[in-house]
Order: sequence, then structure tokens, then C-alpha cells
Amino acid sequence: MIEMEIIPLSALQHWKYCPRQCGLIHLEQVFDDNVYTLRGQAVHAKVDQPGVETAKGVRVERALPLWHDDLGLIGKTDVVEFPNGDLPYPVEYKQGSRNKAADIAACDDIQLAAQAICLEAMTGKPVNEGALFYATSKRRRVVQITVQLRAEVQRTAHAIRQMLNSGKLPPPLEADQAVRRCKACSLKDCCQPKATNAGLVSARAALFEPDT
Repeated sequence: MIEMEIIPLSALQHWKYCPRQCGLIHLEQVFDDNVYTLRGQAVHAKVDQPGVETAKGVRVERALPLWHDDLGLIGKTDVVEFPNGDLPYPVEYKQGSRNKAADIAACDDIQLAAQAICLEAMTGKPVNEGALFYATSKRRRVVQITVQLRAEVQRTAHAIRQMLNSGKLPPPLEADQAVRRCKACSLKDCCQPKATNAGLVSARAALFEPDT
């Protein structure tokens, strides 16, 4: 029996942002910091410390380990609140502002949804809502854990597992997506998306050149 490849929850966010970034981190074990990743680390400095406290009558657990056996997911939450008795409410901390472009915000949503699915499997309690807390604006954005978002978690986990099993690094993003995403990516120098794109174009052109 072939063992299922275990996928970190963070890989879902990486894949949604850029499959190639996900491959560099989780397949080739490449990582580098830039101002955005360092800000993210600063945001997580407190919530990465395991602990339980009560704030305004709400029990709060930090750095709670998560897993889902059927989906082969593993990771941890930033914060899980229990505002209504024992019903878990995940809160994921992110650097930046709440007013992100919709396609970038969706990358955060899928990670939060994966946490909710894990919490449901672990506790047997429904998790239909969670929130993303953005450090720059110091505001939350509530996310409904919809049927569509749950399905996206499963599709993304499957795609990542296929990549890991194949050992093949995904290609760079198309130009229209790369404009904003590559600029903020700490792995831009390792990825070399422009050089890689140029290489692909050149290779395709050479493939269809007539024999001389």
C-alpha cells in the first residue's frame, strides 16, 4: 500500500498564490525571506507560541496542532476561539491590509477553510465560519466556509499531491498574473520567472522551426 503524501496546510495557500512557488518550497525545499515574509514572521511571533487563555470570556487557544487523515493534511492554527461553548472559530493572522484584491484574498481563504475542515474532523463540531486578521489594518475579515470553498481545498490538496508525486516543478505564472504576484514573492530570484518564460518561448520556437 502506497502511503499518502502529507501536505502542510501552508502549501494550500502557496499553491493558490502560485503553483511554482509551492513547488519551490515544498518540492525543492527552497525558501528565502524578503520584507513581506519578515513582516509575516513578526505578525506570527506571539500566536506561534502554544498556549490557552481567556479574553473577554472567550477561551483562546494558540498554535493548536491540526490534521486531517482522509485529506492527508497537517499543520497548526494561529488562533482558535471558542466563543459559543465548544464550537471552534479559527482565526488566521496575516500581514498586510484587509483590503486585498479578491484573487489574492482567495489565497488566504483556502488556508483558513482547510483549518476549519481539520477542526471539524478532529472535534466533530461544525465550523462554518472563521476570520482572517490583517496586521496592517488591524481588522478582521470574516470568511464563510462554503461548500465551494471546501471543494477547492480538496482540489488543491489533490493538485499539490500530484506535483509532489511527479517531482516536477510547475511552470511560471502567465504574464497577467505574474505582474503583481512575482513582485511580492521572496523566491523571485530563485524562480527567475522572466528568464524561464523566455526559455520556454525559445524552446517552443525551436521545436517548430523547419529543418534546414
